[in-house]
Amino acid sequence: MHNDSLTIAGKPFSSRLMLGTGKYPDFSVMREAIEASGAEIVTVSIRRVELKSAGHDGLLDALDWDRYQLLPNTAGCRTAAEAVRVAKLARATTGTNWVKLEVIPDARYLLPDSTGTLRAAEELVDEGFTVLPYVQPDAVLARQLEAAGCATVMPLASPIGSGRGLQNSALIATVLDGARVPIVVDAGLGVPSEAAAALEMGADAVLVNTAVAEARDPVAMAQAFALGVRAGRMAYLAGRMQVRATSSPSSPEMGVVRLPDPEVPT
Repeated sequence: MHNDSLTIAGKPFSSRLMLGTGKYPDFSVMREAIEASGAEIVTVSIRRVELKSAGHDGLLDALDWDRYQLLPNTAGCRTAAEAVRVAKLARATTGTNWVKLEVIPDARYLLPDSTGTLRAAEELVDEGFTVLPYVQPDAVLARQLEAAGCATVMPLASPIGSGRGLQNSALIATVLDGARVPIVVDAGLGVPSEAAAALEMGADAVLVNTAVAEARDPVAMAQAFALGVRAGRMAYLAGRMQVRATSSPSSPEMGVVRLPDPEVPT
């Protein structure tokens, strides 16, 4: 595990847990939770920062960005053109080329637009951005985004903020199969065991926000997610046992001393 780093766009990270910055009770709790999580990549909604939305005014000044990789996101963008515009604003504001690309026209379920995401990703890659696109778990789309030059692919586990867990595990498995860039499971995870399950099945990392921010104790939950991610990755590297159709005794049968059956009185 010591040399098992997550590498995105040529940059290594020791943590496979990424954290969001929304919905915390205050900046102090947010800072403590991020610290407890061990996360090195932290995502921020640039649009909400610019609009000074509740919980976002002053956010960029609330963290020490020398310690974290800032990952601006395009949350709130409904079209490819809007997402590209906000990504450029983020780069001008923060100086980073990294962007978590979100194109979400669906206000009810917050499901990403596959066509718009691919179009925006192609344009942003051409503009020199390191693009981490948030998408539905679609293996065909994932390969297209890889071909476009995206640094990762980030399939959703279930709808954003739902806490429903890995509802799309079978489809995520198809995204993982043959992937040439890191796959980061994003959105919908509710508890650390679900993060562990994502890493166990081969995901390279997870991104969590609501599950930590809305926990009764966000700091403790952040630490729990860190442990879950670590356990899941260790299990994946260790290799799970073979699944069998029948039972298999834990103790060897050879060499077992068997007592004779008692005689039945006649």
